Amino acid sequence: MRRRPGGGYLVRTRAGDEIAAAGVVAASGSFGNPYLPELPGRVGYTGEVRHVAHYRRPEPYAGKRVVVVGAGNSAVQVAHELAPLARVTLATRAPVRFAPQRIRGRDLHHWLHVTGADRLPRPALTRLVRHATVLDTGAYRHAIASGLLPRRDMFTAFTPDGVRWPDGATEPVDAVIFATGYRPDLGYLATLGALAPDGTPRQVSGVSTTHPGLVYLGLEFQRSFSSNTLRGVGRDAAYVVAAMAEGLRGAGRRPWLRRRRPVRR
Repeated sequence: MRRRPGGGYLVRTRAGDEIAAAGVVAASGSFGNPYLPELPGRVGYTGEVRHVAHYRRPEPYAGKRVVVVGAGNSAVQVAHELAPLARVTLATRAPVRFAPQRIRGRDLHHWLHVTGADRLPRPALTRLVRHATVLDTGAYRHAIASGLLPRRDMFTAFTPDGVRWPDGATEPVDAVIFATGYRPDLGYLATLGALAPDGTPRQVSGVSTTHPGLVYLGLEFQRSFSSNTLRGVGRDAAYVVAAMAEGLRGAGRRPWLRRRRPVRR
């Protein structure tokens, strides 16, 4: 994507086509760019390293020694699914914290919606919830407490055939699955200059602070807790498109607001 002489943008597709646009909605969201942390020894490790984004089913890990990294929903759910078939350890930097999946017979997401918590911005929510939590009906908490799903403090390094734990002990491991989150999937904007050095977009509430007519959708906490969910993205879409339209009106460009006259036959 690049600037168009005279205003707007030119977007080049993988097929080589160029599309001229007065404005662009970058809606590639938060889950297209899995994040794998750099850990000592990873390059020389001979086992499998996989992000949870590419995990599909437990059967390929049957009988293997597997470490799952992370303390969120994805890590605990995948580790719990693997536990009956593989020898699994959940590696986390702190003990896993749980929140009830159901309250008064209704799913937690129902209460997030009806109480308006879905609409809370990040500063307000972090005052209420200070740590990552795993939604649980009781099964995950029981699995960890009973030893079915052992938890250990995060390993400090890879070895050629496994990992080194904080106490210095090494252990052979067949596979390490990272549930370590994602980064914005916006590489196509890098040459435009719309991104910060860490790859995050320069924006406020989904509206670019560097490029007129450029807006975003699906960013984590873009405007609220639910911004990168199906429940919240509609509200954000209405907001950023209105902001885009207003900006283009001010620039004298509003191509999609012009009514096309019907063709008379």
